[in-house]
Amino acid sequence: MIIVGNTIVSDDIADQRFCCDLATCKGACCIDGDSGAPLREEEVATLEALLPEVEPYMTPEGIAAVREQGVAVRDNDGDLGTPLIDGSACAYITYGDDGCALCAIEKAYREKNHQFSTFNFQFPKPVSCHLYPIRVEDYGEFTAVNYHQWDICQCAKGHGDPLYITLKEPLIRRFGTEWYDELIEQINQRATNG
Repeated sequence: MIIVGNTIVSDDIADQRFCCDLATCKGACCIDGDSGAPLREEEVATLEALLPEVEPYMTPEGIAAVREQGVAVRDNDGDLGTPLIDGSACAYITYGDDGCALCAIEKAYREKNHQFSTFNFQFPKPVSCHLYPIRVEDYGEFTAVNYHQWDICQCAKGHGDPLYITLKEPLIRRFGTEWYDELIEQINQRATNG
């Protein structure tokens, strides 16, 4: 493990290579699962503000799910997440021409050139989605940063750069530049010490 401030980072973040292969998986992480994408408390207000801009990109079923359940829901453990369509796909789903599941929030963000008319949204989607397959768990005294291994992501494993490089932008978004620089220093020191 790698310790950076009050975070405990799994060695997998430094060692495992990962590169999404949407042509193969078709965005299954947005469809499969028993709960929505984890959300932080502060993201709920952002989603409420962005909803008018994002709705045109969502499916009718997704719009209905958000209108019925709200922009965020609490699961049985009390954790916040995105609402689901019939207990399966994320309500904020959209589809590309190739049938690949995509994030409607990200699609709106990209197509509007990062400028939403009702809210200046600086990031393309909820941080948990931006970080995936890294999952962050807050335990009060410390935060765990782990590699979530899911069968549907087999096609991505072993390709591209190590996770800490592939996911540099969302790691900085979640923890800050100083934290990320310290992570790099720790990883380099670990490599030097063998």
